[in-house]
Amino acid sequence: MPVPPLPDPGPRAYHAAGTDGRDQVAGTDRGRESGGTQAAEQPVFVLVRPQLGENIGAAARAMLNFGLDRMRLVAPRDGWPNPAAEAMASGAGRVLDDARLIETTAEACADLTHVFATTARERALTLPVVTPEAAMAEARAIIAAGGRVGVLFGAERAGLETADVARANAVISVPTNPGFGSLNLAQCVLLVAYDWMRTTGPAAVAPGEDWASGIELDRFLDHLNQRLEAAGYFFPAQNRTSMKLNIETLFRRTPLTGAEIRTLHGILRALTRPPGGEG
Repeated sequence: MPVPPLPDPGPRAYHAAGTDGRDQVAGTDRGRESGGTQAAEQPVFVLVRPQLGENIGAAARAMLNFGLDRMRLVAPRDGWPNPAAEAMASGAGRVLDDARLIETTAEACADLTHVFATTARERALTLPVVTPEAAMAEARAIIAAGGRVGVLFGAERAGLETADVARANAVISVPTNPGFGSLNLAQCVLLVAYDWMRTTGPAAVAPGEDWASGIELDRFLDHLNQRLEAAGYFFPAQNRTSMKLNIETLFRRTPLTGAEIRTLHGILRALTRPPGGEG
C-alpha cells in the first residue's frame, strides 16, 4: 500500500549524530502500551527525539500495517500529544493512544533485554551491523525465548546520537543507494516493520534464558565505572567519555543473562576488596 508523501522541511538522513532544540518532556506514560492481544510478542519501536508530528503519525500507520502497535516516544520536539500525528495516522490512532511518553533513551530501554539501533552512519563503535531482515528474524527468536526487544529510530534531521547507539546490541543498516541513502523516519519504520511481518526467524536463542534487562546492565556499568574512576583508569580526562562508550559497547555487543550480571558484580567487589576485608 503506498504511503503518502510526508512534509519534509530539510534533509532527513539517518547518518549524522547531533542534537536540536526540543521541549523538555516528563517521563510519564500516556497509555498502556498494550494495543493488541499480541503486545508481548512483538518488538517495541522507540522514536528518539522525533521532530514532526506528521512523521510520528506516519510511523504509527506503518507499524500497524504490519501488525505492530507498541510505540515509545522519547522527548518529541513539539510535545505530546500532537494533533498533526493524529491526522497523519489515518486509522492507526490506537498506536498513538497507547504510545508511552518517556524522557530519555535510557529509560525507554530500561526493561528491554535486546536493543537494535537504526543508523546509516559509520560509528566508532564495534557493534554488529545487520540488515532489517536479519534483525527481525533474530528479534522473533529472542521474543520466543522470553526476551524483550526494542528498535531505536533517530530524529529526522540528525538521527541517533552516538550515546543512543551505544545502548544497542546491534545496528540495523538498510541497504540503499550509496549516492542517496537518506530515509525519512516513517520510511525506516516501514522497512523494519515489513521485515518483522515477513520473517519467521531462526530458533537461534535458547528458550528460558534469564536475559538481563537494560536497567540491570546500566547498574552494572555504573558499578564498573565507579570502580574504574576510583582506580584512576580514565586517563587522560579528555578521553573519559569515549573510553566509557567503548566499555559500554563491549558489554552490550553480546547480551548477558541476569546470572552473568550478578557474577560480574561479584567479580568487581572481589577485585576491589581489601585483603581480609569486605567490599
